[in-house]
Amino acid sequence: MSPALDLTIAIPVKNEEKNLSRCLAAIGTDLARHVVVIDSNSTDSTREIAKNFKTEIVNFVWDGKFPKKRNWFLRNHTPETKWVMFLDADEYVTEDFKKELRERLSCDDDKVGYWLNFTVYFLGKKMKGGYPLRKLALFQVGAGEYEQVDETEWSTLDMEVHEHPMLQGSTGSIKSKIEHQDFRCMSHYIRKHNEYASWEAARFLNSLKEPTASSQWTWKQRIKYGLFRSIFVGPAFFFGSYFFLGGFRDGAHGFAVAVLKMSYFMQVYCQIREKK
Repeated sequence: MSPALDLTIAIPVKNEEKNLSRCLAAIGTDLARHVVVIDSNSTDSTREIAKNFKTEIVNFVWDGKFPKKRNWFLRNHTPETKWVMFLDADEYVTEDFKKELRERLSCDDDKVGYWLNFTVYFLGKKMKGGYPLRKLALFQVGAGEYEQVDETEWSTLDMEVHEHPMLQGSTGSIKSKIEHQDFRCMSHYIRKHNEYASWEAARFLNSLKEPTASSQWTWKQRIKYGLFRSIFVGPAFFFGSYFFLGGFRDGAHGFAVAVLKMSYFMQVYCQIREKK
């Protein structure tokens, strides 16, 4: 058995009983020195599942202001390990990923963070095409934190939505993919994206009032928020998902994902117009 990495795995949750046990089982007991579940007053069996895996639990109650869950954890429960990795409850590390993770964190390079790549499932099917899922979710403790967005009273979402970590230093990438598969129903998917759309619209409008708000955006964020100005934002993302990025290879599933993607961005556009 290999020694545990100098790593804390932090899993933000709220009512994740359908996903959490598989997530914790995939991590195992020898990958990280510390695994912690950051809970938001779950009312299902989430906390019992975490206790059964002998995982530390910290509770988070959001006051509607900055910081949200991940930054709150970094500031108030700062990991004592060199590295921290944020993992959602519906993300499951694979053996290939764990092997590459050990190689990366054991080598002496100048990277302060790593982008993680994920497989994407829709209605139980592993997708071949469509927009890839990639997140900067592994970095050295103290190298930075997630973007600070002033969103007082924007929404009831107590965790960072599409903010990314702002790190001081260079980043790399771990190619082996983490499995991303949510076992909750489509109604949850739609409800979640409705909330995300409201947040996106509010952030866009806020950026118009604060000229410096977009100064730290990634190039992808700049493209996305630029497209929000156009009625063609929905069709653009449909075309990108289904044709340019090969969603057609997934048949009806790929078409459905592209339509949902188009609907989401059209919803953001309409909310922007409405609030203007």
